[in-house]
Formats: sequence, C-alpha cells, structure tokens
Amino acid sequence: MSNPEIYSLNSRKVAEATDEWLIKRGVTKMAIAELVHFLQKDYFPDLTPEDCMIHVDAVLSKREVQNAVLTGIQLDILAEEGKLMAPLQDMIKHDESLYGCDEILALSIVNVYGSIGFTNFGYVDKLKPGILVRLNDKKDGEIHTFLDDIVGAIAASAASRIAHRKQAEREGFTQPPLD
Repeated sequence: MSNPEIYSLNSRKVAEATDEWLIKRGVTKMAIAELVHFLQKDYFPDLTPEDCMIHVDAVLSKREVQNAVLTGIQLDILAEEGKLMAPLQDMIKHDESLYGCDEILALSIVNVYGSIGFTNFGYVDKLKPGILVRLNDKKDGEIHTFLDDIVGAIAASAASRIAHRKQAEREGFTQPPLD
C-alpha cells in the first residue's frame, strides 16, 4: 500500500494535462460538444452545441475520464513513435479490427453514465461523425486508435447525462440522478 504522504498528484494538474493533451491532439471541447449535439438534437430540438459543452465539461471533470484520456493518448503517441513492442505496435498503428482494448478503455468512461451512454457510444463508433472522421483518417501519419474511441465515449457520456437530466427536469426533480 502506498503512503499518501510520499506520493500525491494534484487533481488540478491532471485536469489541466487532460485539456492540454486533447488540444495537442487536435480535439477541442466544442468538437466533442458538436458530437453530443448530433446525438441529442432529435430528442431535444432546442439544444445547442453550447448547451452540450456544459455536459462535456462535466464528463471531463471526472478523474476516471481524465485517466482514460491520458492513457489512451500516451499509447497513441508511443505507437506513432514506434516505441511499442511487436505485435502490439502494429495492432495499434493499424487500428487492428480484432484489437478491442481501445474500445474497452473508452467503455470505462461510458460505464459511469449508464446504458444510454453505451448505446450512444456504439452508434458514434459505427458512424464516425464530426471530429471522428479526422481522428480515423490514417493519411496524416498520426495515430488515434485510442483517442477516437475516447472522444466518442466522452460525447456519448455527455449525451447520456443530458438525457438523464432532461428526464429529471420533466419529473420535477431538483437533483438529477447522474452527476
């Protein structure tokens, strides 16, 4: 067991690193919010991408999500640099269809937000709308095997959060079921 007096990571630094690495990899919060809007606009016609941003921020504020983002981005970068051992290097470099660890890491994010998040994740993972088109394009030499699924999971989780909050509002609850 670790001694908390010896090791302590500042949560603010983890959150800042998450935001910085998303931007370094070309992912803005607005691009994620646009995915959320894509997922929820048919159910809530008055919803705007700006409204969705609040929920993206809430999802990204969770440490479990930050951990997944940082882990996935680091694995993608190591694959770009050719620093993984074979055959893992090739599996991540080529986004091998039978390699599912990228989806499993993303599902750790969605798991926090329930079944609506799971179905939304499957939907965006299949369609690859918005920023997911660029993240899946292998032509620029960047590898986003993990990041594309993570971005989809963040959007799916934010969409789930919206759905739960809207239902709570309809039912007159002041405290929504999911945070």
